[in-house]
Amino acid sequence: DSARNGFSFKGIKDYLECYQSGKLTPSQVAKNIIAMLEDCDKSTPPLRAIVQWDREQIMLMAEASTTRYRNKCTLSSLDGIPVCLKEEFKVVPYHHRVGTVYLGTQPETEDATVAKKLREAGAIIIGVSNMHELGTGTTGCNPNRYHKIPRNPYNPNHFTGGSSSGSAAAVAAGLCPVAIGTDGGGSVRIPASFCGVVGLKGTFGRISCHGSLPLSYSTVSVGPICTSVADAAIVYSILAEPDLLYPYGLKQPKATLSDMCAPDLKGLKLGVDWTFFKACDAEVLSACEKAVKHLQSLGASVVEVSLPEMEEAQVAHVICILSEMRDFLQPDFNKHFHEMNLETRASLALASQFTALDYIKANRQRTRSMRFLEEIFSTVNCILTPAVPCTAPRIYESDLLTGSSDMSFTVRSMRFMQLGNFTGIPGLVVPIGYSTSGLPISLQVMAKWWDEAVLLRIGLKLEQFRDQTKKPSIYYDILA
Repeated sequence: DSARNGFSFKGIKDYLECYQSGKLTPSQVAKNIIAMLEDCDKSTPPLRAIVQWDREQIMLMAEASTTRYRNKCTLSSLDGIPVCLKEEFKVVPYHHRVGTVYLGTQPETEDATVAKKLREAGAIIIGVSNMHELGTGTTGCNPNRYHKIPRNPYNPNHFTGGSSSGSAAAVAAGLCPVAIGTDGGGSVRIPASFCGVVGLKGTFGRISCHGSLPLSYSTVSVGPICTSVADAAIVYSILAEPDLLYPYGLKQPKATLSDMCAPDLKGLKLGVDWTFFKACDAEVLSACEKAVKHLQSLGASVVEVSLPEMEEAQVAHVICILSEMRDFLQPDFNKHFHEMNLETRASLALASQFTALDYIKANRQRTRSMRFLEEIFSTVNCILTPAVPCTAPRIYESDLLTGSSDMSFTVRSMRFMQLGNFTGIPGLVVPIGYSTSGLPISLQVMAKWWDEAVLLRIGLKLEQFRDQTKKPSIYYDILA
């Protein structure tokens, strides 16, 4: 842990220190959170990070945790820690709406695996977070009546990024230090980047997706959004293991955090494809290049690599994710077409133009891309890219009413994300600075399958590059 001057987000460690010293109990923290949840929905504009919450449920979990601290029999390092889960997951007793107005008509009676694990670890689930309707976009813009548009805590006139939009907003606004999202095309990493927090997309299958809506079964991974890399490591270590109800992750090697706290980065080779890396806004590029130099100064060597057929991989990823979503949502598209946001209709209509032949060719490309990566990872430990080529886009008045559909932005925002989703490799985004207008900029580190430990090791060092953390303009200090 490195002590910082000025503002720093409250993380798991701060909560644990309060509980262990007796300064605050989980019940007192829960009362603070309930007051903040009431406040942030009344603010102008409303934050809309958490879209469903229940006072009784929050207090029940908090009181149980308070008793455990009193009796010195806590369940894990997440005991008493406030968390939220993206509405894509089933969480008792909330509605499993997945960002729509037509799904989840009844309260949920069964938890998704990640919700169950968080409960078993003693976490306080403060509610479910806002998301882009059916996860179909990267802005987080969802104008329907249950959701409305979540605001970026760094500038409420800008988007949070999607599709795990509320999860990133809740963490950046201080409502909880941990949120869980899903990532099929950058949906954990884009909002984490736009909101200036840490986002980890695990290897495909590493964390169970059971109990989330299976929108795209071959591209989606689950991961935490946290205020720090250390917190992401804690959550990852608790959630990452095989789940009999989720066949894709059954044969995974054991999750470790080996060498995560090594004093330097000596011996590590960081791969950079500079042509690919540089396709971003000037401010983003400048910050990211400096961050790479910082990693070099800690003993890592930068190796130039070539990421072949990136354009083909990006097109193939879009074909895979949209074809799988269209297949799964076919009954919804026929039955609930008029209840969907305009952008969702457009995306699913586009998806219906892909043929079986397109899908087969796209999966052949996946095999090729995975083979290229095997070769690259035999020479380097990780691949570095900017997280997103730009900062969070502005919200316009019309977006609040009809939503926003900007295909060129969607494609651009996913530029550095798709390789991870398409091939299943893990990726970590860490905030490294701010644009002149004060919006967060992040760098992404990707590693070979199942090697999240090296991402976390590099991520810890990357955090030291940011000389200051700016306080978001919407921020609740729950521990104050």
